Amino acid sequence: MSASNAGLTLPAANAPEPHGPHEPHAPHDPHGEVTLESTALAAELAGDDAQRADADVAEYALWLGDDALILAQQLSAWIARAPELEEDVALGNIALDLLGHARSLLRYAGTADGRSEDDLAFWRDEHEFRSAWLFEQDNGDFAHTIARQLVASVYLFELYAALVFSTDPTLAAVAGKAVKEVEYHRDHAIQWTLRLAGGTEESRRRMIGAVGDVWPYVDELFRDDDLIDRLEGVAVRPSTLRAPFDAIVGAVLTEAELDLPAVPPSSGGGRRGAHFPTLRGLLGEMQWLARRHPGATW
Repeated sequence: MSASNAGLTLPAANAPEPHGPHEPHAPHDPHGEVTLESTALAAELAGDDAQRADADVAEYALWLGDDALILAQQLSAWIARAPELEEDVALGNIALDLLGHARSLLRYAGTADGRSEDDLAFWRDEHEFRSAWLFEQDNGDFAHTIARQLVASVYLFELYAALVFSTDPTLAAVAGKAVKEVEYHRDHAIQWTLRLAGGTEESRRRMIGAVGDVWPYVDELFRDDDLIDRLEGVAVRPSTLRAPFDAIVGAVLTEAELDLPAVPPSSGGGRRGAHFPTLRGLLGEMQWLARRHPGATW
């Protein structure tokens, strides 16, 4: 089955507009205010401000929010380094979309214990994060980033397409906004996978290697957990997403004339706080300013 037969379309020529400046902290925030300006952006965040998450729902929101936050941080490193000027803009816009998803999800998770999205982003330690190992993989070369994006965006599209039917109104609202943006991310990754696999001998060699390197981290995305059992009707059961994921990615790899990698899955463990070694350095860079200058404003 080809990508076109799977119902996939290539992204529009114009990338989404970037998000605006960051929302200021509430006055009671123990870490102070770290903002670019005092413009409120509550309208940009999906969900019901009045709804409060219980402990299990908050944990699930951390799963999804941390995936989005870490991938956004990874992709932002490509700004001014991408192989084409247009890709600087495209990857930056994708990162901003993901950051918006992370903000909504982390804000909702924080309602369980009174923490803000910034508290959860900048003041948790490594073992408190819940991102899967796929999102923690280094950017590598451009082919590796695209291979990671292919897996991540197809998975996230299927996830949010199912989560819109959640009985939790906030999660459903976040998913309703996110699925439209992730559809573009998916089509962007598919287009580049086909382009690199069908380009030069060197680009094809790199794409083959990248898919093989990323593939061990696919399995963790679809593992069920006791948390999912407790959130029946609220959360999406990961294992139910594997068949549509395999169908789409398989169609793309077939069209690109790439083999499905035959590699054993990684142990994973990100949902339990056991992370790939790269996460520590990424968090060090992401959290340094907030921790070095708590309460700073500019």
